[in-house]
Amino acid sequence: MPQNFNSKQVVVQTDSKEYPVFLGKGVIEQLPRLLGSFEKKPSKVLIVTDDLVADLYLSEIVLSLTQRFTVHSYVLPNGEEAKSFENYYAIQTFALENGLDRHSAIIALGGGVVGDIAGFVASTFMRGIKFIQVPTTLLAHDSAVGGKVAINHPLGKNMIGSFYQPEAVIYDVDFLKSLPDSEMRSGFAEVVKHSLIWDEAFYHWIKENIKSLADLTEERLLVCLENGIKIKAEVVSNDEKETGLRAILNFGHTLGHALEAAYGYGKITHGDGVALGMLFATRLSEKLNANLNLTADLIESWNRYGFPTKIRSSVSPEELLGWMKKDKKTQNSHIHMVLIQSVGNVELRTVSDELILETLQEFY
Repeated sequence: MPQNFNSKQVVVQTDSKEYPVFLGKGVIEQLPRLLGSFEKKPSKVLIVTDDLVADLYLSEIVLSLTQRFTVHSYVLPNGEEAKSFENYYAIQTFALENGLDRHSAIIALGGGVVGDIAGFVASTFMRGIKFIQVPTTLLAHDSAVGGKVAINHPLGKNMIGSFYQPEAVIYDVDFLKSLPDSEMRSGFAEVVKHSLIWDEAFYHWIKENIKSLADLTEERLLVCLENGIKIKAEVVSNDEKETGLRAILNFGHTLGHALEAAYGYGKITHGDGVALGMLFATRLSEKLNANLNLTADLIESWNRYGFPTKIRSSVSPEELLGWMKKDKKTQNSHIHMVLIQSVGNVELRTVSDELILETLQEFY
């Protein structure tokens, strides 16, 4: 496992672009230098953030840039509902009104919601301008890397979007100090996911070193982030546009997204939804693979981390099945799910409606 460190750099290599992820304490200081290193100095810089992050960090970051750049900022309301077509359109209008052009740059300062919508604006404004991801949540270690950008539609999450890589990701762990426990738990679910789909040794390290979220000290957090980002980078470098391998990153997301939609956006965190989705996918996997025995192990861990293990009675299995069929992996109304064969080894399989409904019943 990695040693103690203050800052690291992970390189993400894809077919369309190679870019760095700066990870550690105080790495936000790289931002002015990074913007200044572009082949053509950005004519204007637009920071997109949300109201919670703006209160904490916006003025400081604007101040660090104003000596060298013309800076504008757009503040969204915090929460999943902000990933709407209306807000996407409003940011485009704001960018046009403030004279941004093809040589301007966008900075996504916030969690996954901000990164997704700001990245989608960047990918489409004047047919695409440069952007930098500056994640401020643990969850965004997953969404900020890999270039998936999108907004939600009432009929499904992330249904309108594109693949568009940032110029860089600046991941300053000092931003994580202000996160509430529910947000840390939500982000930690994606860390566990990365270990389950790719790296058995990392999974055992998590089990031994992080018995509860209180064990996420700065040093252990950096180990989690570096490993999670390296796994994400490795998968994305092999399959940028999700034609095959990259689909494994959706482990737990088929039910997770369905829960988010069925409960109502914002009623369950993304990470809690994915955690319950991983448990469900593991139980399904056990039914199709007699050699797998993992659900009991995960339930024990989930209870220690505070992840949900049951589905709320307010939504029915049939309703969840309906939402699961809206998943982007669904083909000809057949649900394709990422299932686990063993820790570090997953596959995409078609699962019958009957088996899904039968297994969902076990989670009430």
